[in-house]
Amino acid sequence: MPRIMIKGGVWRNTEDEILKAAVMKYGKNQWSRIASLLHRKSAKQCKARWYEWLDPSIKKTEWTREEEEKLLHLAKLMPTQWRTIAPIIGRTAAQCLEHYEYLLDQAQKKEEDGDVLDDPRKLKPGEIDPNPETKPARPDPKDMDEDELEMLSEARARLANTQGKKAKRKARERQLEEARRLAALQKRRELRLAGIQLPPRRRRHHGIDYNKEVPFEKKPAPGLYDTSEESYDPMEADFRKLRQQHLDGEMRSEKEERERRKEKQKLKQRKENDIPSSMMPGSGEPARKRSKLVLPEPQISEAELEQVVKLGRASEAARGTAGRRQQPHAHFTSYTQAPFLEQRHHPHGGAEHHGAEQRGHPIERGPEHPTARNRTEQRNPQKGTRHRNPKQPHCDTLQDTRTLCRRQHPSGSENAGKRGRSDPGWNPTSGQVEHQSGRKSRFR
Repeated sequence: MPRIMIKGGVWRNTEDEILKAAVMKYGKNQWSRIASLLHRKSAKQCKARWYEWLDPSIKKTEWTREEEEKLLHLAKLMPTQWRTIAPIIGRTAAQCLEHYEYLLDQAQKKEEDGDVLDDPRKLKPGEIDPNPETKPARPDPKDMDEDELEMLSEARARLANTQGKKAKRKARERQLEEARRLAALQKRRELRLAGIQLPPRRRRHHGIDYNKEVPFEKKPAPGLYDTSEESYDPMEADFRKLRQQHLDGEMRSEKEERERRKEKQKLKQRKENDIPSSMMPGSGEPARKRSKLVLPEPQISEAELEQVVKLGRASEAARGTAGRRQQPHAHFTSYTQAPFLEQRHHPHGGAEHHGAEQRGHPIERGPEHPTARNRTEQRNPQKGTRHRNPKQPHCDTLQDTRTLCRRQHPSGSENAGKRGRSDPGWNPTSGQVEHQSGRKSRFR
């Protein structure tokens, strides 16, 4: 029956030294690689040995009374939470648990016998230590076993190699490549001296040359028509490199933004240089030279102006005299101040009267004219009503005017049509009788 190898047991001094050297090289995360140097220990046991005994931060001195009191107090507050109690005291969890059980056993023995014996946790002969990682290492014998010597030599060889297997292999490959290159160079030189010229040998590139080809390119399947002989114009636009903005041209917003930046830059330079805007070339308004003020020649002389003033005064005086003088033809009335009568019975007379007034000729108006009522009527300040002169006949309508005229000239209305054409003032164009004063008669 083959012997079954069970890893574990008491740690020896040789194993502790190998573990320290391996941790220095591989660190505290590669416990499987560290355990490969120790044939009798597993990765979990190596990790426990380091954190429970070999770590330099572990405190291994005797327990003081303050530490024991703190341990008992914390164990009462947090029972069985040794991983939480350990960093508070400054010891490992195994040390806290072991010393707590030791204190309980000491108290129990003291109550029973009255005297304190040796450590009750000490192992008896033949017993196996359940926690060998927390115990000191066993010293090495003078005559070590062959497996221990082999383990020590292998660990010494592996820990002495600082480059590793891969580094050694790479160095060996570089050395062989250099030797091969020197041999090929010597061979070409000897052949050249013998008169044999060999063509230069090109290296075969293994893999993809990213400078010459597109990696993992999938060419499209050929179509129905052959396009190999199609004409290609090198001057045409390369649509493979063009973008949409190249085809559309510059956008209006971009152009305005560029012009705005230019204007801002110009304004900044102008402020820095302190140049007046009028002296700057290409300003907003072109500089125009102010011309001399030229006034037109006077159209009327001083003598003519005085004559016009005199004529105006004379015409005003004549108009006032004509207004005060009694008119000879009082029965001929003018309707220029009555627009509704003038438009109805004298369609052409209004313009002539208006022109006569503009020319400065006084228009003869009798006392029977409707506008003469304004001078004959008086306003009563108490009642606010108008009172006509009882001696002045009142004509409000056209019928009243015609009746008044028939009374004053009974033969005029009857013989108006008969004597119209024979009258010396007859106007064939308007069909009316014109008097010497320039007025038109109201009879046709």
